[in-house]
Amino acid sequence: MSETKKRELPSTMRKALAVDAYITDNFVKAAEKFLAFRSLKTHYRALEISCHGIVWIATWLAFIWIINSKHLYQMQVNFLIGLFTDILIIAIIKALVRRRRPTPNTDIFGIGPDKFSFPSGHASRASFIVYFFINLWPVNYIFIPPLLAWSFSICLSRVLMRRHYLLDVVAGILFGIINGILIGTMYLTQETSTDLISWISDEKLDGGEYHV
Repeated sequence: MSETKKRELPSTMRKALAVDAYITDNFVKAAEKFLAFRSLKTHYRALEISCHGIVWIATWLAFIWIINSKHLYQMQVNFLIGLFTDILIIAIIKALVRRRRPTPNTDIFGIGPDKFSFPSGHASRASFIVYFFINLWPVNYIFIPPLLAWSFSICLSRVLMRRHYLLDVVAGILFGIINGILIGTMYLTQETSTDLISWISDEKLDGGEYHV
């Protein structure tokens, strides 16, 4: 049997993607002319790791386990669900769209859907985190500027690292906000969140089978 033909994209979409690639390339080249952007390259990798899905999930599970406070269970559980839905939504869309990255992803986790570019999972996750801690579980206003600065830096670094095109990042931001709205509509109650924590780790709660 002959090889499966590559998908033929509509001409309008091909033109839009070509324009996006052209604008992204020129934007990065222009940014690299400034010393500030060249010097920031050493920090791009740290930003990438700081918004990685596996890092966030592992850290958040540890946070739930270590900070054993019933007052935080509702926030912790809903945020964790949001992290999982973010990864699921982005993975499905990447697998369907299958747009190649500007440069190959050499990340150790860059397999499967993550080798594709559209939309940006880091941008989606960063915007979801900002949305969650501003709208669903508002933090003190003094934390908002650094949170926004971190999110903006994540999104910008994805383009400057040539991990994504500009359209990928914009779409990622929109999907992150949509995910935040989704979590807001299905926000679990304190009782349900406590029951989930109890089911996952019974010994951590008063009255649990292994509670001392």
